[in-house]
Amino acid sequence: MVVEQNRLSLRGYPGLLNDSWKTPALVFFLVINLAHVTEHILQAIQIFVLGWPRSQALGALGIMWPWLVRSEWLHYWYALVILVGLIALRPVLIGRARNWWDVAVVIQIWHHFEHALLLGQVLAGHNLFGAAVPTSVLQLFFPRVELHLAYNAAVSVPLGAAMSFHFHRLRPGSHEEEISA
Repeated sequence: MVVEQNRLSLRGYPGLLNDSWKTPALVFFLVINLAHVTEHILQAIQIFVLGWPRSQALGALGIMWPWLVRSEWLHYWYALVILVGLIALRPVLIGRARNWWDVAVVIQIWHHFEHALLLGQVLAGHNLFGAAVPTSVLQLFFPRVELHLAYNAAVSVPLGAAMSFHFHRLRPGSHEEEISA
């Protein structure tokens, strides 16, 4: 019964997320998120394993286009795209998958706020907190590389749990429909 209610709500969703597009949309979103997390992991490897200076540890994209990775615009737009994706794909999920997805949404709202704060400082030409560079709230307590790796992991873990519960529910013999009823 819950599955049928979810399908009915998706039919009214603007074209993209009908029954045939919801799984590809979720997978595409997951790939985008994993690619970004991989960039942060590569950056951490460059610093902590390879011993690169933080200013030169820019992940794989930063090796090819350092100006792009140093831009606050790239980081802000990524945070916004992930937030919009989480909100847009939310109707696809039910039960425990939705609960975990909601955790990811809440964390991403804060992550987006931090990036909006950073971009605002760049646009205003004034850094907050007396800092020499644009600084987010939690960056007052944690180094930027580690903080953003943690933010992305904090969004990715509940996102992964949500995807796991969602796709487990779709397997034959799963009892998720009964649990979420």
